Amino acid sequence: MQATYFIPTKLVFGSNSLSALAEQTLPGKKALIVISSGTSTRKFGYLDLLTEQLDKQSIPYILYDKILPNPILSHVTEGAMLARTEQCDFVIGLGGGSVIDSAKAIAFMATNEGNLWDYINGGSGKGKPMQTKPLPIVAITTTAGTGTEADPWFVITKEETNEKIGYGNADTFPVLSIVDPTLMLSVPPHYTAYQGFDALFHSTEGYLNKTANTFSDLYSLEAIRLLGKSLPTAVKDGANLQAREDVALANTLAGMVESTSGCISEHSLEHAMSAFHPELAHGAGLIMISEAYYTYIAQNHVSDQRMIDMAKALGKEDAVQAMDFVVALKELQKACGVDALKMSDYGITTDELEAMVQNARENMGGLFEVDPMTLSDEDCLTIYKNSFR
Repeated sequence: MQATYFIPTKLVFGSNSLSALAEQTLPGKKALIVISSGTSTRKFGYLDLLTEQLDKQSIPYILYDKILPNPILSHVTEGAMLARTEQCDFVIGLGGGSVIDSAKAIAFMATNEGNLWDYINGGSGKGKPMQTKPLPIVAITTTAGTGTEADPWFVITKEETNEKIGYGNADTFPVLSIVDPTLMLSVPPHYTAYQGFDALFHSTEGYLNKTANTFSDLYSLEAIRLLGKSLPTAVKDGANLQAREDVALANTLAGMVESTSGCISEHSLEHAMSAFHPELAHGAGLIMISEAYYTYIAQNHVSDQRMIDMAKALGKEDAVQAMDFVVALKELQKACGVDALKMSDYGITTDELEAMVQNARENMGGLFEVDPMTLSDEDCLTIYKNSFR
């Protein structure tokens, strides 16, 4: 086994933990707060709760509130310029994965010259080395989906070229992350499901990844177990705090999987879908292709024991073959009410599928290299076609 364990983030997990933020040592004297363009952060009082905690430490702040569900390059550029102009020395991301990803990217570009795509590897990115360490990042997650509070990665779309690409390094880990399940009680059922399945697939992909190791395996299987146990309850009864805590913990563990192992090509294929159709929630896109994707793995017998392990973790204790994971996955999707999602409902057409295959390969091709199998372009197209409805 070859493995590297490096997760330098201080994680504060627990209900009402945001209310004790003032007890934490924050990494600067003036904050740029990054939130979404939506209303929930203000409506449910999360922004007020954060600013009250900053006021207790006499830390001034500037607000940037334009982040979209699929974050875009122009907002990163604008947010970074605001941080520079206002002389902010750390960035707080308050929101879901798109907000925290944007906060990381803004923190990176607040200290580095040029355009973010100068540093991106893949697509039209220039792959330049980072010049200066980013501003410190504080992540306060209000959803349980991406695990970005426990990993260094951020995913941004260059809107004019439909390139949706991830980036990160050892300096883009948050220095402090607050995981407060009470902030997640307001997430609607369908988004709870989409986000939960994103966390699930971070864990399953990390478990199947060629780079999987003892550290990532422990996190993967526990995250899968918690989601199988509690995601349906969290979807059906969003006020169930125990279920929310289980799903929040699974999400953070899945972020640790991202730090110790990583995603495989399922994520590349979905990133292409939501790059072409930004209104498509990332988790929803993953759900759409997941049955065909994992059926391909099962039928090719490349990771039979690991598929069985995942099926058992998901609750199918009598699993004996790789396809049992697909059965358990379909049962979980039905229990969460997301088994009938259609690509066509989001404007995706069969005419786009070949272009999506090329987009996935060109922009996130590195994930194919850590697959447990070899996926050809024809195989990818078949997975898309088998998923289309």
